Amino acid sequence: MIRHGAILLCALAAGPALAHITPPVTLASDRDAVATLLPGAKRYFVREVRLTRADRESVQQKTGWSPDEDFCRFYLGRDEQGRELGAVTFLSDYTIHGPVRVAVGLTPDGRVRAAKVVEVTEETYPWVKSLLDQGFLSDLQGRDPRAALRTTAGKASMTRFYGEVILGLTQRAAVLYEVAGSRPPSRE
Repeated sequence: MIRHGAILLCALAAGPALAHITPPVTLASDRDAVATLLPGAKRYFVREVRLTRADRESVQQKTGWSPDEDFCRFYLGRDEQGRELGAVTFLSDYTIHGPVRVAVGLTPDGRVRAAKVVEVTEETYPWVKSLLDQGFLSDLQGRDPRAALRTTAGKASMTRFYGEVILGLTQRAAVLYEVAGSRPPSRE
């Protein structure tokens, strides 16, 4: 009797399991994503920026999302003459089927250069692959992050859902760059 009570107590303490995670599928390394999203770059730099309360509020107001981290990191690319070609940042969203991680390349003026899905889970891979096979990410090139990004890609509800997740990450990355990416790096 005590044994059954302990099992029941453990089950109740665990609470409802809303998410389940399957193994990750890496679609691109961070290094490859940065090189691909910053074409023509000969030199790379990392800019780490501490988000202020005003930064967080601005991002929240513009996207409905609040960054989880106090710092954000941008990978900057420069050409041979030292001109900035743009930035890349990585963001993740944790869905019921596991994380989706996206690299977003941005032009110096904050437009979306391109986006690349770098990691998903085995379970989400078929839905995301369907989007990638349709050329979904090419539709993001040159988009203004202040404009609402919506998709009707894919007829399957889960494919459409993951399209919205990727669009949301892309918009968040662009707004984060607009709000904090142009500042000089944090000094600690």
